[in-house]
Order: sequence, then C-alpha cells, then structure tokens
Amino acid sequence: MSRTALVIGFAVTGQAAARALLAEGHAVTAVDDGEVSVQMSRTAGELGVELIARPPRARLSELAARAELVVLSPGVPPSHPIFALAEPQKILAEVELAFRLTDRPVLAITGTNGKTTVTSLVTAILQEAGANPEAVGNIGRPFIEAVGSDAAGLFVVEVSSFQLAWTKSFRPAVSCWLNLAEDHLDWHADMAEYAAAKARIWANQEEGDVAVANAEDPVVMAQAAACRARLVTFGRRVGMVREEGGLLVSPAGEICRTAALPRSLPHDVANAAAASAVALSAGASPADCARALEAGVPMPHRIELVASIGGVSWYDDSKATTPSAVLAALGGFEQAVLIAGGRNKGLDYRTIVRALAAERDAGAGPGLARLIGVVAIGESAGEVVEAFAGAGPEVVRAASMTEAVEAAAAMAREGASVLLSPGAASFDWYRNYGERGDDFARLVRRRAEPAAAEPQGGAR
Repeated sequence: MSRTALVIGFAVTGQAAARALLAEGHAVTAVDDGEVSVQMSRTAGELGVELIARPPRARLSELAARAELVVLSPGVPPSHPIFALAEPQKILAEVELAFRLTDRPVLAITGTNGKTTVTSLVTAILQEAGANPEAVGNIGRPFIEAVGSDAAGLFVVEVSSFQLAWTKSFRPAVSCWLNLAEDHLDWHADMAEYAAAKARIWANQEEGDVAVANAEDPVVMAQAAACRARLVTFGRRVGMVREEGGLLVSPAGEICRTAALPRSLPHDVANAAAASAVALSAGASPADCARALEAGVPMPHRIELVASIGGVSWYDDSKATTPSAVLAALGGFEQAVLIAGGRNKGLDYRTIVRALAAERDAGAGPGLARLIGVVAIGESAGEVVEAFAGAGPEVVRAASMTEAVEAAAAMAREGASVLLSPGAASFDWYRNYGERGDDFARLVRRRAEPAAAEPQGGAR
C-alpha cells in the first residue's frame, strides 16, 4: 500500500476511510467541498489529518500530485476536479479500499432498483444459516468502517455505480446485478457508461466465484455473457431461481410459496428470487431462505402502508427515486392517485406513460387505467405534468406536500389508493427520501386522526 493518501469528502465515510488509512501507516490529507462542521474539524484534529475546505484548483492539483492514493467518498460527483487532476490509477472508491483490507468473504449487490431490499433479505437469510453476516455500504455503516471490526463473519455490500466505476481489484465471492433502468444520468454521460459501471461488479471474478444475474433483463444478461464466474440466474418467471406454480423454486429445491411472503407484488417475488439466488450461492439452504423470506424485513418508505381513511389506502414509496421504481410500485395497484416529482436526475417521466400504454396494448394489464390522477410536486413538477398531460388521468400541481396530500384526497375514491412514489430525488424540499416520506406520512396520519392534529408549521 502507498504511504501518503488524499481523502475526498470528509463526512462519515471519509472519516472512516481516513482512520483505516492511518491504521495502515499512511499520512492522510482530506478535502471537503461543503461546510466544514465543528465535528469534522475536531475529528480531523484528533486523528492528525490535515483537513482543507474547498481548496482552489491549484492547491488540489498539488495535493493530488503528492498523494500516492486518492480515496473517494460515495457522494463525490463525476464533475469534481479531482478526476482531471489525479492520475486515474491512484483513484480508488472507498469500497475498493475496504475490499483490500479484509480477508473475510464479500458478497456484493447492485442494480437500479431493489438493492437495499435484496441486501437486507440476503443478510437475513445468511443469519438464519448461522453465517454472521453484516449488511454494509449504502445500506448500513460504511464498508471501510466495518472491516476494522471483528464482529462480522462476512459482508453483504450494497454498491452503487459511482463506487463500482472506480474499482480495480474488487472481487466479491458472490455478486449480483439486479436490473438496469434509467438512473443517475446527471452523473453518467449516458446509459452505456452507466451500464459499464454496473458491470464492473463482475469484472474481476474468476471461475471459483458466482455471478448472479437477472434472467429477465436483456442488458444484464448481455453483460453476463462475458463473466468468468459461474452464472446463476433468477427471475419472476424464468431463471434458475424463479416462481413456478405459486412456488419459489431453485436447483436446490423448493423454497416457499410466494403467497407466504409478507407481500407478493411482482417486484417482491423478483426480489425474493434474487436474494435466494445470492444466499444459496453463499451456502444457505432453501429452508434458511424460506424462514427469512416468510418473516420479511422492514423496508421503510418502500410501498409502506401509512393509513386507510374512508376506504382509501395511503402508501409511502418515497424511496422510489426513478421512473422504473414508480412502475414497479404501480404494478401492485388497480386504481391509484400518484404523487410524483422532486429533483430529477436527468430521467424521462414519459417512460412511465409509455410502459403503461404498452402494458394496456399487450393485454397484460390495465395500463394507464391504473391511474385516477397524478399530483406533480417539486422542482420537476412541470416535467411530470408534461409527461402525463393528455395520457388519461387528471393531472394537477402542488406547491407543497400539504397541498399534494389535499389534492390526492380530493381525487381518490373509495377502494382506490394514494401512492407517494416520486421517481425523483428529494433534495429540492428535503434532506433525504426518508424525511420526505416521514412528512407525507405525518400529513396523512393527521387526516386520519384530526383530533390529534399537530400545528401546521413544518410541512413543505
């Protein structure tokens, strides 16, 4: 390992990376482009790390030239000048550094949608199998922090395209690519670059490793053709692990009835198949899979029932930050009012309309008839209105979540559902998707319990 290191970004993951590098004997400098908090300054001082806030380009160039290793925090955007100033071979994602510092088994999961759910399910299954796993990465504590502890026997890592793009030797024993749909086009130049970053999850695997792929995603399967690892496939209807006659089946035997899952919407079944494929490849049994899948894992803000009021069910799906995630959610509803919008990531909401129209035309479902109405919110409200205008459902704009809930209540009728599934990031109105979902749920519960109403302040 090199003896000098530069850490880009000094929040939770950057601080954990600095600690790991110091433990390996590196001299560490850190830079951060945000506001440096008192806590960040105190931590840097305690660690003996030089922390530089918003360095000018010339200073950053000097730091990059001096460093033998440049470690990226997950939130560093591709527009950051470090990518032009540092030699590419020096640049590592935090997940790569963590991998180099552990000798324990690593399982990795990526995909546009479902990463957190599948990572959680795999971890639960492996707990049933007695493997002592820890879910890390985007789902839990930073991978680089977890490798410094002896608590886990193996790691289940949720990894993003940003992290994978800068991996060099990252080689999970089992790796899974769930799916690919439009996302992060504000980060990646185009879909080809996005797919290439995702495909790096398999790049260093060898014959003794396992690559788990979605048999129903043509892009994923095309990339899987180049894998050197043993290929295991999954899907709702096709694949080695799949639903068949109401059963989730695998080459190792029957797992469970899909009706026994806590929820069995189409994407729930696909996620259960994916998690089973990964866990079975890591040594779990079908019985281990069944126990964990039937118990389920809590997934806040993912099609989470908030309340039923006057025959209308209200669901928080704030975690849906892409149009493809919205489509996955809508597949479970026959009559819904959709609340959508936020900070767009360069994605096209018209893909929702086109996919629903194609469903109707193929006779595979009600298509656009699923939607009673659409409430457009956030910075991208105009794009949402434009996408759905003339498509069938009533479309209105709301200037706050309070207005959105009121508008949705006015549209919904008995037997229908209201679904907050934004298809966009939350950073226009909120700090994260959890805060957005919590605000929605608070407002809905206020409608359900008017006697316990809170003061109006705080709703955006």
